[in-house]
Amino acid sequence: MRRKARELALQVLFQKDLRRKGVDDILPYTPLPASWDEDTRSFFLTLVRGVEEKEREIDRLIAEIAEGWPLHRMATIDRNILRLATYEIVFLPEIPASVSINEAVELGKKYGTEESGRFINGVLGRLVRHLGKSKELEEVKGNGS
Repeated sequence: MRRKARELALQVLFQKDLRRKGVDDILPYTPLPASWDEDTRSFFLTLVRGVEEKEREIDRLIAEIAEGWPLHRMATIDRNILRLATYEIVFLPEIPASVSINEAVELGKKYGTEESGRFINGVLGRLVRHLGKSKELEEVKGNGS
């Protein structure tokens, strides 16, 4: 269910970026699936509101890490996938960074270009190393995950 919440959160953030509106302007036109439980709804809202609230900080981090790729030059979908994953990695420590990266790469492959998955993986990998979370990733890889 969290994957679907991430997908819908990405769609809201993409619209927010294109329309230059706030999340509250877009949410009324975003029906949530009836099959979602309260935890999934809450996760979705945490993502969209959290990214919006921390967008400047997130964008600063991404710009610092994505050398040679100013945010305004990134594909809109890639930029918003990076924002979503960066929010999870930085502000939701209960979610392993490896899960956030994996989910972001899958979103990039599904919604982005042929190069999106690799680009997103590279930027987020650098972000995790920059933040000192690479030990966690190595532990996950070491367990055969």
